[in-house]
Amino acid sequence: MTDSIDELKQRLRRFAEDRDWEQFHSPKNLSMALIAEAAELVEHFQWITEAQSAELAPEKQREVELELADIFIFLIRCADRLGVDLVKAANEKTDINEGRFPVERVRGVAGRGSDFEP
Repeated sequence: MTDSIDELKQRLRRFAEDRDWEQFHSPKNLSMALIAEAAELVEHFQWITEAQSAELAPEKQREVELELADIFIFLIRCADRLGVDLVKAANEKTDINEGRFPVERVRGVAGRGSDFEP
């Protein structure tokens, strides 16, 4: 078991290499697998209310956890194959978003990014 993203990235890389799956783990294939797993996550929330989505039964919670894990795994593998440092990229994107969405203009307002452009 690993405790850091970098350790998990190394473990996932070894997992793929040991099985000779690196040949299949192109950014294209990994991104397609990622979106397929995201769709499986969405299926767990389809047709339930907002309140129900926040109060999942334990067995449903476990299924959602495993779907999130699949998404995380494919995201890490794709980033690894592209040489992207996810923590650095996420911090940079958060810096951008803090500039695009100042608290005084967007607090409590839902919408898409383009809805907030000046």
